[in-house]
Formats: sequence, structure tokens, C-alpha cells
Amino acid sequence: MGLTKQYLRYVPSAVFGLIGSQKGNIVFVTLRGEKGRYVAVPACEHVFIWDLRKGEKILILQGLKQEVTCLCPSPDGLHLAVGYEDGSIRIFSLLSGEGNVTFNGHRAAVTTLKYDQLGGRLASGSKDTDVIVWDVINESGLYRLKGHKDAVTQALFLREKNLLVTSGKDTMVKWWDLDNQHCFKTMVGHRTEVWGLVLVSEEKRLITGAADSELRAWDLAYLQEIEDPEEPNPKKIRESSPGKQERLEAKDGDSEMDGEPETDETPEDRILSCKKAGSIMRQGRDRVVSLAVDKTGRILACHGTDSVLEVFCVLSKEEVQKKMDKKLKKAKKKAKLNSSQGEEEEEDLEVNVEMTLQDEIQRVTNIKASSKIKSFDFIHSPQGELKVVFLLQNNLVELYTLNTSLAAPQPSRTSRVFVGGHRSDVRTLSFSSDNIAVLSAAAESVKIWNRSTLQCIRTMTCEYALCSFFVPGDRQVVIGTKTGKLQLYDLASGDLLETIDAHHGALWAMSLSPDQRGFVTGGADKSVKFWDFELVKDENSSQKRLSVKQTRTLQLDEDVLCVSYSPNQKLLAVSLLDCTVKIFYVDTLKFFLSLYGHKLPVICMDISYDGALIATGSADRNVKIWGLDFGDCHKSLFAHDDSVMYLRFVPKSHLFFTAGKDHKIKQWDADKFEHIQTLEGHHQEVWCLAVSPSGDYIVSSSHDKSLRLWERTREPLILEEEREMQREAEYEEGVAKEDQPAVPGETEGGSYFTGKKTIETVKAAERIMEAIELYREETAKMKEHRAICKAAGKEVPLPVNPILRAYGNISPSAYVLEIFKGIKSSELEESLLVLPFSYVPDILKLLNEFIQLGSDIELLCRCLFFLLRIHFGQITSNQMLVPVIEKLKETTISKVRQVQDVIGFNMAGLDYLRRECEAKSEVMFFAEATSQLEEKKRKRKNRRKMILTLT
Repeated sequence: MGLTKQYLRYVPSAVFGLIGSQKGNIVFVTLRGEKGRYVAVPACEHVFIWDLRKGEKILILQGLKQEVTCLCPSPDGLHLAVGYEDGSIRIFSLLSGEGNVTFNGHRAAVTTLKYDQLGGRLASGSKDTDVIVWDVINESGLYRLKGHKDAVTQALFLREKNLLVTSGKDTMVKWWDLDNQHCFKTMVGHRTEVWGLVLVSEEKRLITGAADSELRAWDLAYLQEIEDPEEPNPKKIRESSPGKQERLEAKDGDSEMDGEPETDETPEDRILSCKKAGSIMRQGRDRVVSLAVDKTGRILACHGTDSVLEVFCVLSKEEVQKKMDKKLKKAKKKAKLNSSQGEEEEEDLEVNVEMTLQDEIQRVTNIKASSKIKSFDFIHSPQGELKVVFLLQNNLVELYTLNTSLAAPQPSRTSRVFVGGHRSDVRTLSFSSDNIAVLSAAAESVKIWNRSTLQCIRTMTCEYALCSFFVPGDRQVVIGTKTGKLQLYDLASGDLLETIDAHHGALWAMSLSPDQRGFVTGGADKSVKFWDFELVKDENSSQKRLSVKQTRTLQLDEDVLCVSYSPNQKLLAVSLLDCTVKIFYVDTLKFFLSLYGHKLPVICMDISYDGALIATGSADRNVKIWGLDFGDCHKSLFAHDDSVMYLRFVPKSHLFFTAGKDHKIKQWDADKFEHIQTLEGHHQEVWCLAVSPSGDYIVSSSHDKSLRLWERTREPLILEEEREMQREAEYEEGVAKEDQPAVPGETEGGSYFTGKKTIETVKAAERIMEAIELYREETAKMKEHRAICKAAGKEVPLPVNPILRAYGNISPSAYVLEIFKGIKSSELEESLLVLPFSYVPDILKLLNEFIQLGSDIELLCRCLFFLLRIHFGQITSNQMLVPVIEKLKETTISKVRQVQDVIGFNMAGLDYLRRECEAKSEVMFFAEATSQLEEKKRKRKNRRKMILTLT
């Protein structure tokens, strides 16, 4: 069957108008060797790298579909870990901008990411309450830590100890021993959610921030450091019970928690003790949104849901001691002035002067940003300069600096990134007649964008804008505001030419007349007004300027939500608050038709280019297509899962686009009543869209602060193929939502398996199965071929499998190895997990063969050990596999020892080279110093000779 109608596909072209989205956090990144100049900001599914000095976007780390929720730069500054809303994690290279490593293990949004000191491990926490530790170098998961009952909010590695501390919304702070993946301590001293934690004072103190105005401080003592070696172990366990004492201290003196159950102390509880040291009172009364400390552990900062960042300084031991000496001296002096005191009283005075938490952690200053703070990051230089960067709620990035070495430091704003976006949601969009300029207007400004470069070329201050259009000639624009005013702007100068009080309520809609001599407006004051363009004399100059004048008014019984001219300018469609659309004659303003059928008010509508059809979109989620001649409803379409916010016909066609609160944009055919395409990309409600006069471009705006450009390609779109792709996408989503396969031997709440089933792992398992089946077939063919050749007494060439020929005429077993090599390291274990056991015996035999050859020992051993763990019972009960396992035991041990020897030899060689280089540099240094001394001596001798000769 041939194609009856051909459609062209629209594809996403660019994202602009967005500086930073709200779900993720802002971080400083090192780029081109510079620190403190570049920041990484989440931007929906992408990550933007901004140059704070120039205010320019210099790099985009391209995401896929899910929104970014967390960022964390690596300690070496070369990589950036990015967490997404679907639980996946990608590691991008800041040099190339590519994300080569992907981790899939969480089932909900990633809430925290943290590298260890060397950058080899990455801890991730999620809303699914799990903490996963990943091996960044091997690109695989190490273990999953289960214990929190609500979303994990923060995770920290300890530098000196192999410990991890995590906090969650379940009010708990948990300590994990990473050697045995066991939670050995749970702190229960918080009454509300714990939103942040940091380690200060050389990891001897923990600061936690919760949903109150307190920052709690906890003193940490590692018990193996303070144990008495002369005291016998049984006595220590019997008499000193730190577990019970910690629980009492962690209760924070709260009588409401007296019913906390006590458990018997275990050896793991003796790794560290945690005692509350006190509290620091914040000025903010709301919860802590984020809490952070710089790399030196000296500057501590936190903020709540307001616009104030509170900065504290953590003093060193020497500074605290100096401060205490001054305090004691001052107290003694004051006591002596009051009365004469003896030695005993002086001693008592010395005892009474105690060090408090406020003496150790001092408030430096408060930094007030221009709007509510969503996240921040800071860098503290050795010279005392503190750079703080904010991602604000109103789509803005600001940089503040202050000198912490001063007694009263004053923060100053040094730069801000604001030109590239609006401060609030864009509620109206328009294209110029030449398809080049795009107008976007929000609650505070109107911006003109160049469509090809996506640069903002003009910004003009306005009131809350609801509708707009370019005046014919594209030199002026008209804005309709929420207060009912018409604002006329000149694009060349960016000046506001005129403001007219058009309606007494909100001006909801405008429609330019087809003859381009005027326009019509509809507002909340139940009236429709007609306006004509005119030239008036400018008061400031002798030239004339554009203005508008009202000609007629149509009074109605309900609020007007939308107006639209028919192309021949004979009819005017008006949408009313009573859920109907009324059609009037333009010349006489007489009533012509009433379109009723929607259950909720019609928010948007448009008339086709030939005036035959009118399409209406309503808050009842339906789109209705009507004939404009008799007002009959041709079709009612269930268009979106939420209110239909905008509707526009493509010029010179009966195709139209709708935008909804369900985050989607859809294309429809008004003749065949078919859904053609869904444009997905926005992460929040889509407010409006604009179709270019040529129909080649679409611009849409959303509550996620982004503007998106969509471009029509020359690629034909076949509806059957589109439906098939949609079904495949639904299947892939279903695979990800399926119950994860059970791991034999894994207990409930265990910490064994880190990955999760995805469509990529399923495809990888299918590739392994296909390779094994090909290996079986080719092996059987070769046996038959040998038998035939033996019977015939001569060699007959065997035809090569096309797949093996494509890989360079390799053997079937080598093809299986190539398939294993092609699987991503992070997906290998999950792919083997979903593999049926019937393929395992062949894999074990092949692994034995590969290991004997000595290639890719690390990969092969990883596969072997994983299969043995997962299928241990079935493998050991199978008598046919016993000799295979015996051979694997011999070959694996010998080959692994060889690899260990090679690694040891290489390590020793590198160590020798390092010592040689150090020795050579020292020799060179002393040689240079010696040569310089000899040169000085020679010059002195020459001077003496000259003096002697002169005398």
C-alpha cells in the first residue's frame, strides 16, 4: 500500500533562555587550568559550563532525556559526575565534554554524589533510600548499602579511615564500615530530617543541619586510637560500654526519646564514639537546604529557603588556645579590679573559664543574594579570599567575594549571569515575519532572540506579559499585560513608546487583523476591543511614531479568554469563561455561531489558513475540531493528560500543534483526526508555543524556565513506524520498571548487587546468547565438516559465516570473546544475571579456553567469579561441569599469579624510575647551586684583580 499522505518530522534543535534549573546544584569546575572562574550548572537534561568573567556559555554536556538532579566534580578536576532523575549517573570528561561512563543502579532520583579523596570511588545516594559505592576506574558497582528509611540527603567519605557517613530524611545519620559494608552506628539525636552534614577539624568533628535553626556539632573519637593496650579485652567489653553511652548522648537530652530500644553492643560499635559538643544557632528559622565546607575545612556555610547565606569560620587549635589565653587573662584582670583574690580563687577562676563551641566556630558574615538561593558552592584561597557562587530560584547565577582575613569582611557582588534568560516563566512567544527574530515575554521583561544564533539581542523591561505580537514591518512589538495595559516598544532603541490602559482586568489575548492595519484584544472585563495602527507626532522629536487608537468595543456577558480573526477578516471567534466559543461578524458585530461542547473553558484556539476549520483546546484536556461554516463538531480528540494550554495551526496546512500541562507538545492532522508526533523535552508544564510563518520552526516555553526550538526536517514521517517506535519506547520503560531479578543467596536488605535491569543490559544479554548459539552452530558444522573430509579423504573448504568474516575471519570462540569485550563494564554483571543457565556451561568452557590463552584475564575472572556466585548451587550439582571447574581452578590461579607478577614488576619499575628522577633532580639542583657559587667566586676574584691593578 502506497503512502496516502506524507508528513515531515520535527526534531529538537536547541535549548535556550535557561541559565540553571532548580533540581540540581551549582559547582565550581577547573577548566583550562583556572579555578574559580567556571561553574557547572544543571540545565534540564544538560549541564552548562558558564564563564563567570564573561557571562558566556562555553560548554554543554549533552544529556539524554532525564533531568539533572546532582553534580559533583572529581578531585583531580578532570571529570564531572552527573546524577539524573531516573537514578542513572554519568561521568563526563571536562576536556572533551563526552560522557563515557554510565552507572545504572538507583530506582529513583539521585540526591547526592561524593568522590573519595583519590577520586577512585564514588558514593551516590538516592530517593530510593539506597547508597551505592561505585568503582570509577573499573566502571562497575562495588556494593549497595541499605539501611535508610527515607531519601538519602548527603554522603561523605572519611579521608583517613575506610568509613562512609550518610544522612537522610528519616532523621538518621549512619556510619558505614566499607571493609565489610556494615552500618556499625546510627545517630538518632535529630528530631527532624537531616539535610546536610560536613566534617571539620581534621575529621574530628561532625556538623549536621536539620529542619530547624540549629547546626549540631558532634565530637568524633576513633576508639582504636584511645584504647589502653594494657587493659585486657574482656574487661574493656564488660566495663566500658560506649554503645550505651553514645545512645544516651545521641538522644540530645530529649526526654521524649527515653523509649528508644537498646541493643547489645557489638564489636563494630567500638570503631568510633560520637558525643554531642553543642549547637550553633542559625539566623534562619527554616530548614537547612544545603551545608558545605571548603577543602581546607576552615570555612563553613549554610543557607535555608531564603536569600541569605550564613558563613562561619572554624578556628584551628592554635587560634582557639590563643583566644582562650586572652579570655583567661581578661577574666583574671577583671576579677582583680573588682576585689583582691587569693591563689585558691584564681585557680578556681582558671577552671571556670571553659572553651565553648562558639569559641571554635565563629560567625564571619551573612551574604544576601538578590533572590532565594537554591544551591551554592565556594572556593577559599590561601590568601583569605572567599568566592561564593549562587544558583538562584529566578534563573540567575551570582558570584560574591569577600576577604575572610579582615575583622569585618563585607561581601561584594563581582559578576552575575542573567542575560541568557528570564527571571520568571515565559507566558507569550511570537515570531517575526521573516522567521529570524523570536519574542519572549515574562513577568519582568521582553527579550528578542536571534533564532539562528540563539543570542539575546534586546531586553526591555515590561509589566506581567500575557500576549504579544510583532507589528507588521518587525520594527515594533505590542505586549498585553496582566493589568490590562497595552505596551508598545520600539526594537531599534529598546524604548517603551506608549502605554495604554486597554482593559480593566487582565488582557488575555490579542489577534492581528489579516489586513495588518489593526488588531483586536480580549480581556477579563468582559469586552472585546478593536484597535487601529496610526502615526502620531512624537513629543520629543519632529518625526512621527507608531501609535494605536481604539475604534469599536464588543461587550459580552462573560470574561474573554481568547480571540481570533478568520483569514478573510469576516468573522471573529471569541472564547468565553462559560466554556463556549462564540463567532461574530466583524463588520456588524452580530452573533453568527456558538460552539459548545467543552466541559471546561476554552483556553486556546486557532482558525486554519483557508477559514474552513477552527480548533479549540480546553482545560478539560480535549481538542475539538469544528467546521466554521455551520459550527458542527467534526471530531473531539483526547489530546493531553492535563489542560491544553496552547494551540496553533501550521501555516498553509490543516496540521496543528498543541501544548499541555503534561509537559508534551503534540502535532495533529485536522483532516484525518490523527495524532502525528509527540515532541518530548520539557520537564514542567508547557505554557505557550509559536509557529514560524514558514512553518519550519517552533518555539515553546515551559515552567522549567527553558525555551526550546524545534526544527522541521526533510525526513518523512510514517505513522506506522511512529507507532512502532512508541510501542518500543513503552516496552523499554516497562523493562526498567519490572521487578529486579532475584540474586540467589542475597538476603533482604543485603548489600550485594549494585546494578539494575535496563534495556541496555537486556540487549547485551541477547548479544551474548546470540554469540553462544553461533558458537554452537559453527562448532557443530566444523565437526560435520571434519567427518565429511575424513570420509572423502580430501580437504574441502568450509564456507565462513558472514558474521565471523565481518570480524576478520576469526574463530567462533574469539567472536564470543569480542562480544564480552564490547559490553560496558558497568552493564556486565547485570547482563550475566539475566542470562539463562543453559548458556552458562558453554561460557565456563570458553572462559577456561580464554584464560589459558592469557588474554583479558581481569575481564574473564570477573565474569567467572560472578557466574560462580550466582549459579553456585546449579554448577556444583552438575557432574558434567566438575572437570571444567577443576581445570578453571588450575588455569585461573596460575594466570592470575602471572598477572600479579607483571603488575608487581611494573610497580617496582615505576618506583625505581621515581627514585631515579628524584635523585637526578636533587643532583641537578645541587649542581646548579654549585655552579652559581663558583661563578660568584670567579667574579669576586676578577674584581679583586681589577682593584689591585688600579691601586
